[in-house]
Formats: sequence, C-alpha cells, structure tokens
Amino acid sequence: MVVSQTLQAPKPSRIEGIKERSNCLREPVATELLQDTTHFTQDAIQILKFHGSYQQENRDNRVRGQAKDYQMMLRTRNPGGFIPPQLYMTLEQLSEEYGNHTLRVTTRQGFQIHGILKKNLKATIAAILRNMGSTLGACGDLNRNVMAPPAPYKNRPEYQYAWEYADRIADLLTPQTGAYYEIWLDGEKVISAEEAPEVKAARQRNGNGTIFHDKEEPIYGEHYMPRKFKCSVTVPGDNSIDIYTQDLGLVVITNDQGELEGFNVLAGGGMGRTHNKEDTFARLADHIGYVEKDDIYDFVKAIVATQRDYGDRVNRRHARMKYLINDWGVETFREKVESYFGKTLAPFKPLPPFKYEDYLGWNEQGDGKLFLGISIENGRVKDEGNFQLKTALRKIIEKFALPMRLTANHN
Repeated sequence: MVVSQTLQAPKPSRIEGIKERSNCLREPVATELLQDTTHFTQDAIQILKFHGSYQQENRDNRVRGQAKDYQMMLRTRNPGGFIPPQLYMTLEQLSEEYGNHTLRVTTRQGFQIHGILKKNLKATIAAILRNMGSTLGACGDLNRNVMAPPAPYKNRPEYQYAWEYADRIADLLTPQTGAYYEIWLDGEKVISAEEAPEVKAARQRNGNGTIFHDKEEPIYGEHYMPRKFKCSVTVPGDNSIDIYTQDLGLVVITNDQGELEGFNVLAGGGMGRTHNKEDTFARLADHIGYVEKDDIYDFVKAIVATQRDYGDRVNRRHARMKYLINDWGVETFREKVESYFGKTLAPFKPLPPFKYEDYLGWNEQGDGKLFLGISIENGRVKDEGNFQLKTALRKIIEKFALPMRLTANHN
C-alpha cells in the first residue's frame, strides 16, 4: 500500500494577511480614523506604521481599573536628515499644539513627535505634508528613511552625490499607493520637489521580474516587504551613518576629477536581536560588489526584489535580509540579485578605512563659511529649567532661516 502525503506550505504571519487586506494601506485606517474612539484596533496599528505612526500608551497616567490613555507617535521621513527651515518650524509648532512639547531626533535622521491624540493625527500629518515634509515609509515593512552623512561640505562633490542619491533612492522606493494622500489630505497631492525623470522611468522598467506591471505598488506589490528595509549612502572613509549595519549600503566612488563613477555595495547588516532567542543575532554587512552609476536604480530594485520574493514571511524574527544572506551565503545571494539585475556585478573597489565622525562644534564647510554641530542629549529637543534648547533652536531658525541636517547619533 502506498500512502501519499501532501505537504502544506507554512502559513504566512498574521501581519501578511493584514497587509493583503489593507487595499494598499487604506484599511482599516481610513474607516477607523472617522470613528469617535481614542485608539485604533490592532490591525489598523499595523497599517498605520506604513504611514509613519505608532500607537502608544501614556504609562504615567496609568490607573488600575481605568481605560488606557492612548496617544500616537509620529515619525518623519527626511532622506539624509535634511530639514528645511519651514518644516522645522512646522514640527516645532505641532509638538506644542498637538504633542508633548518636545521633539525627538532619531538615529535614522528623522524627527518624532510624541503625545498626539488620535483625533489630532490627521491635522498633524496634513500640516507636515503641506510644509515640505512626509511621514510615509518612516515605519512599516518597506524601505525606511535613507541615510547619508550630515556634514554640509560645499567643496566635496562626493558628499553632494551621497545626498542626491539618498534623495533619489528614497523616491524610487517610496510607496506609490494613493492611500497616503487620500487619508491625510482627502486626495490632494502635495509635491515638495519634482521627482527626477530617471527615477520615474526606473520604477516602471521591468528587466527581469523586479516590478509588477498590474499592481498599484509596482515595486512592493500588495504584501510590501517581509520586514523593514534600511538603506544608506555614504562616501569613502565616512562612517557617520554606520554603513555596515544597513540592509543595503552604497559608497560613492568618484574619479580623480571628483566625477561620479558608481557605487560600492554592501548588504546584509543589522544590529537587532531578540533577547533569549538564539536564532536572532546582529550581523555586519558583506561586500557585494560594484555598480556603475547608470545602473544603480535597476540594481537597487534587484536587491529589493530579492528580499521581497525570498525573505521570510512566516517568522518575522527571521525576516530581515541579513537572515536571508546568512542562510544562503553571500555567493548564492549575489547570484540571485544578478538574475534580477541582468548583469554580473563588478568586484568591490578598494576603500580607505572607515571612521566615525560626529561633526560636533564648528567646522569649515569649504566655501569660507562654517557649520555648527549641536549635541542633543538622547535626541530630546525640549526646554527644561534654564536649559532652553527648544527655544534656542526656534529663534535661530526664525532669525536666519537655516536648514539643518540630523545625524545618526541623534544630534
């Protein structure tokens, strides 16, 4: 007697179902936002992350037997940590009007506002959008804020390229769903800067299965990524953004005339782990290869597609790209990326040693002017006693209309 047994594929995690049912990040957020409640349901909380918000509880107000005091945290997405003066003044005002009167700088070069009530969340996000900001993709299972060195050098073209490509890769990997503007601006689309034509073209170019032609989300699809995806762009020698801890790290390579030639590529970094779970671990990124500048967008799509299609969607503790590379090995991972990319990667180019730079204090910026790096303890921008940091920053921005760049060390 022959007995046959059908093996069933492992069931995807609960979060995968929530994403699939969300109609590209619309529900249940859109419905619950209209309800007169103090908090969102667990399903809505998962989708809210993609919009840049987490639901939290004010534990200082916790009383046994009473309902929880819910509040929202909102995180901005600012590639390279760049904050225009108009946006900073808006965030400062929103933190006073709707938040807990503080701003927090994150280690991915963004701002967070804490203490927002559910009923004020829409007004807060709308104000950010109308003042050169965004929260889309600051959290959730997709590409997060793209990092770059904060030093505003005017005489170092490699730094200019790092900022430019941090912006462009952020644009390339921004969710294309209309949900964000439908929910927070009632369908009005506010554009703070025109997208580069080559980015728009690359998003629709499907060489080897990197995009979905019939999806609202051409790169992500309806399930987005298995987990968060972190990317950074830096220059040789500058490790201010911790290049070896990123899912994808790009290092600008220029010629002797300072012209951009391409990028060294690192992949598979990440410092997260779960306590007492030995199958989770920190990992430094591997050297993957070198990509010419004209191919960088297609290559980034190839990396994203590899993680999108082969990352673990069953066990979220095992879902970051570092585990995929660890399981497969670097050579197998590189071969799979090349199959999406359609080209063989060139060898990784030699680099000088990386070193950490904090850029605190006064520094020459190369055009006869100086920039100032300001230390912010624990990233908290607040007024406390005689230490009026929040007021000081507001007055500086009001008087001089200067932009700022946030650092990976929350300064």
